[in-house]
Amino acid sequence: MEFAFSAEQEQFRDILARFLKDKSPPRAVRRLMATAEGFDADVWRQACGEMGLAGLHLPEAYGGAGYGPVELGIAMEEQGRTLFCAPFLASAVMAGYAVLLAGSEDQRHALLPGIADGSTIATVAICERAGLWSESDITVAATRAGDGWQLDGRKRFVVDGQTADQLIVAARSAAGVSLFIVDARADGVHRSAANVMDPTRKLADIDFDAAPAQLLGIEGQAPLDRIFDAVLVSFANEIVGGAQAMLDSAVEYTKLRVQFGRTIASFQAIKHRLADLLVDVELAKAAAYQAAQQLADGDSATASASLAKAAASEVYMRAARECIQLHGGIGFTWENDTHLWFKRAKSSEVFLGTPGEHRERMLQAMGV
Repeated sequence: MEFAFSAEQEQFRDILARFLKDKSPPRAVRRLMATAEGFDADVWRQACGEMGLAGLHLPEAYGGAGYGPVELGIAMEEQGRTLFCAPFLASAVMAGYAVLLAGSEDQRHALLPGIADGSTIATVAICERAGLWSESDITVAATRAGDGWQLDGRKRFVVDGQTADQLIVAARSAAGVSLFIVDARADGVHRSAANVMDPTRKLADIDFDAAPAQLLGIEGQAPLDRIFDAVLVSFANEIVGGAQAMLDSAVEYTKLRVQFGRTIASFQAIKHRLADLLVDVELAKAAAYQAAQQLADGDSATASASLAKAAASEVYMRAARECIQLHGGIGFTWENDTHLWFKRAKSSEVFLGTPGEHRERMLQAMGV
């Protein structure tokens, strides 16, 4: 199979890369990760307004640009390169896909335009104990309350949950697992920031105590697997962007560092390590790109999405470790920026499921 991006897609990548290089240098990442919000509201408005990022993959009928998973993958990959601090994964990808795949036509028209233009920040609250999105893991209870619903229970690992305006919550009703829309500032919703290893991606724990909710879509028919596949494909593309950033950083530094009168990049052992890492990164990219194309073609993407997540997670960790080692002593210091990507690599390895869990999911999808 041969895969190549079109000239239009490469042009979009170049434009976005320049925007992110300007708006998300390491000094900006360090500043934002120390804040409670975790992102710059002005930059977010520019990304949504000038670049049209949040609505990139959403249909034009709902205020989006009408592109698809491949273009979204490009956007995620470039954000992964720069550790772009914004509620893009939570709002545009997770919540956007949840509303698009589960909501009624009226709900799509009501919710997606705000997500697309960035005026509404939404996120999904699925996980409770397990990392994977599994119906068996969902214990938050949904009960009828007058004309609406109310939720009781606790959700964990909610991306940007502390700043979101709207929550898409998976809860269990009498008919099974359903999705619900909850105003994040409503009575009965209690949010607390989680203590995370990677401060560039904020997570929150959310408690619901008779919180008012609105049913999203059809009761008992939450398409968690379809939403999860779409999110995983995008997330895998973000991960390979970070892995490429670590490879580039390692190559650049080895060309500068001199030992015994020559750059260490000229040593055969260093060349071998970098060449092996390049192969691994390219293989992970291929898996991520293929999964995005399958999703764009309307094919079942469960196996390819989990394969992409597993492969990308592992190579990101390897790239981060190699980059730190090849930087020598300075690579392990706070002043050097490598640790920012290392922490993102470690958090990405386990977030939304470990590589082992995703290989098991892939085999199950293949009927093995």
